[in-house]
Amino acid sequence: MTTSTSTPALELRGLTKRYDDGFLALEDFSLTVSDGEFFGLLGPNGAGKTTLISAICNLIRTTAGEIEIFGHHHSTLEARRMIGLAEQDINLDRFLNVEETLIYHGGYYGMSRADARIRAKEMMEVFDLSSKAQTAAPKLSGGMRRRLLLARALMHEPRMVILDEPTAGVDFELRMELWRYIRRLHRGGTTIVLTTHYLEEAEELCEDIALIRDGRLLARDSAAGLRASYGADSLADVYVKAMAL
Repeated sequence: MTTSTSTPALELRGLTKRYDDGFLALEDFSLTVSDGEFFGLLGPNGAGKTTLISAICNLIRTTAGEIEIFGHHHSTLEARRMIGLAEQDINLDRFLNVEETLIYHGGYYGMSRADARIRAKEMMEVFDLSSKAQTAAPKLSGGMRRRLLLARALMHEPRMVILDEPTAGVDFELRMELWRYIRRLHRGGTTIVLTTHYLEEAEELCEDIALIRDGRLLARDSAAGLRASYGADSLADVYVKAMAL
């Protein structure tokens, strides 16, 4: 179990990203996510969510600003080891089977092969992938691929997990199953950052929610706080009002 500390899980200060073509994806974006928090990030396509996640995970370079992960600069090995990312796009290696995908990922984060095998077995059992251990990623169903993405993100036992549209395209039963596991993970002390277009998902799971549009932070509060601030009956109504301003 992860112990909550006074050091934030995620600290963003004045984050700006302007791409080479001049497009401004993030502008002076600041945000703090507490250790152990279940945090939701909502916004339309093109709002800057993917850019933000990519910056946090060192997948792109920012134009300005600072990012800290549990007090460490985000580019350090210490910070990188504390983050697990389950991306929206299915980016599994087509030449690796399920077990190999997990073991290789563990090795990337410094796990010994023996430890990675043990952890991979645990993850396959948790996500009901054991029967598919020797199956190559392209031969998995869409739901199984989603399970594998989440299992891979958790292989190295990160303190913060970023879930980018984790239930996109899955059926109702699998969505409920993933919700149960994500909740259990959070109860164990893991900090979770969730992006989703399913507003009921954010309302159901997240303790704190930020609305983002055009690379700027519009509002941040609990679902109840946002409803009160916008005079809305549901988070969906909040979203419509916020994006129309």
